[in-house]
Amino acid sequence: MRDLASNIGVVQAVAPAVLTATNTAAGIDLLGFGSAAIIISTGAIVGSASFTPKLQESDDNTNFTDVAASDQIGTFPAALAAASAIKASYRGNKRYIRPVLTLNSGTSIAASVLVIKGRAAKRPVA
Repeated sequence: MRDLASNIGVVQAVAPAVLTATNTAAGIDLLGFGSAAIIISTGAIVGSASFTPKLQESDDNTNFTDVAASDQIGTFPAALAAASAIKASYRGNKRYIRPVLTLNSGTSIAASVLVIKGRAAKRPVA
């Protein structure tokens, strides 16, 4: 059996929390990795909250733009659902990415976001 855990990097982009406002994660450096997957996990929604997820990219970790549909495999829903898990992949060529969860209306959602960095140039990944 192959060891997957030693071949990936995992970054907690959004720690599990109850979000009551738009959350823009810090930039995640993809240097040394050839791919990335974004995993969004949600829990309860309060007050009919509507949060829209998206992915942004940057060359310099300062100036971010939304990732083009052609650079993302899989799509995010228009609004996050309660008690769900969503995945998408980034196949663009920028060094940094970051997830953004935008509050459109309502009160709050319990959510977290992980970025799984794959195709590591050096293995095992610490």
